[in-house]
Amino acid sequence: MEKNYSVLVINPGSTSTKLALFENRNRLFETDVFHDSAILKNFPTINDQLDYRMQVIREFIRDNSIDLHDIDAVVGRGGGCFPVSGGIYEITDLLIEDTRSGKGGLYHSSMLGVQMAREVQKEYGGKALMMDPPVVDEYQDLARMTGVKGIYRRAICHALNLKAAARRYAEEQGRKYEDLNLIVCHFDGGITVTAHRKGRMIDGNDGGGGDGPFTPTRMGTMAVTDVLNLLYDRGKDEIRSLCSQTGGLSSHFGTSNSDTIHHLVEEGDEKACMTWNTMIYQTCKLIGSMAAVLKGDVDAIVLTGGLIRFRDVREKFSEYCSWIAPITCYPGEFEMEAMAAGALRILNGEEKLKEYTGRPVWQGFAFDEE
Repeated sequence: MEKNYSVLVINPGSTSTKLALFENRNRLFETDVFHDSAILKNFPTINDQLDYRMQVIREFIRDNSIDLHDIDAVVGRGGGCFPVSGGIYEITDLLIEDTRSGKGGLYHSSMLGVQMAREVQKEYGGKALMMDPPVVDEYQDLARMTGVKGIYRRAICHALNLKAAARRYAEEQGRKYEDLNLIVCHFDGGITVTAHRKGRMIDGNDGGGGDGPFTPTRMGTMAVTDVLNLLYDRGKDEIRSLCSQTGGLSSHFGTSNSDTIHHLVEEGDEKACMTWNTMIYQTCKLIGSMAAVLKGDVDAIVLTGGLIRFRDVREKFSEYCSWIAPITCYPGEFEMEAMAAGALRILNGEEKLKEYTGRPVWQGFAFDEE
């Protein structure tokens, strides 16, 4: 008889924290606890939000009479620790310290995930785990170099949802993720496209750093000369904001609300149609480049993320990319299910728990020391 395990999943976002309690693969409850931005702005750093967010969650658990005393595992979405290979890691003091310090160069609310999981573990017990943080680095060496000595491309993407979608596709095909070559695209407020070869993400764009197509909130790749000409006199904070918050559709329309902009597209607004379709076009170009990375040996293209819910988006992707490989769409994201399933694999002994070393998984080329 299969043993019943209870797993709590914590996924912090910019103005909310998603919680889900699973019994094995059965979701007992899920909620999205809202955190008012007017309150959050009073905290100098993301780390300073920890006590506030934990109090909100404790109140929710209490008010809904949720008993966590028999919890087997608590999974927190990872944040800005040093880059790691994909997998499931025990949350240790070192992992929390490096995450709080942003050692991986990522400053994002997800860095609260491991901290919140540890706080829950202190109160209720169970294993505290992290799975596939945004800094998963499985790049092949050819994907790393730039044209400036000592500057290397970063592997920062929607690793958790990308790998979850890839595993879901493999399971539906009756195959193993580790046996497939896939191009997986997360198409939402951020856009990342990755090449997966036999279970490893060997290349992709640094969406968090502004690399790749523009998105609802990010300006995307531009010629360096254009960046210098347009942004030279602007402050660092404004440039950083264009890379992550006020670029892309937000720059063109004053809002990043995809439903609002897509409504304009449906009405035939010329600017909205051109901008929306250009965002899709640029993403499809990136998918084509990942096909080259895999040397044309692509089993499938897997599309996930919130914007895949729109039929015209799916049709455009098919028009541009179906010649590469069959396309499968999973609108939305599957991060909560993925983290719960990962914890179950650990609890059932199906997967080995990894140890966070406090060192980047890739530490440079040997010739860097010359």
